[in-house]
Amino acid sequence: MKLTSQQKKQLRGAAHELKPLITVGDKGITPNLLNELKSSLEHHELIKIKVRGSGREQRDVVINELTSAAGAELVGRIGNVASIYKASKDKPKIRLT
Repeated sequence: MKLTSQQKKQLRGAAHELKPLITVGDKGITPNLLNELKSSLEHHELIKIKVRGSGREQRDVVINELTSAAGAELVGRIGNVASIYKASKDKPKIRLT
């Protein structure tokens, strides 16, 4: 699913008040982290991820790997926090315009 710029804007506004649910630490991407990410996306649809890393390029790689592994879309990113979205298969909660 490819989001339009208007949909991304809507989701960024909704994500503004959210706190990061997933934190990627020194161990990086683990199978448990991926399972938690997929579960969180299915339940919440829109989540924030905090990525600890030494440089911007390293954080970009981690964010790209997480979004592609979860089948999600990157909504926005500020510093080391990224907002990602994936519509729930069962009951979508967020109605996109």
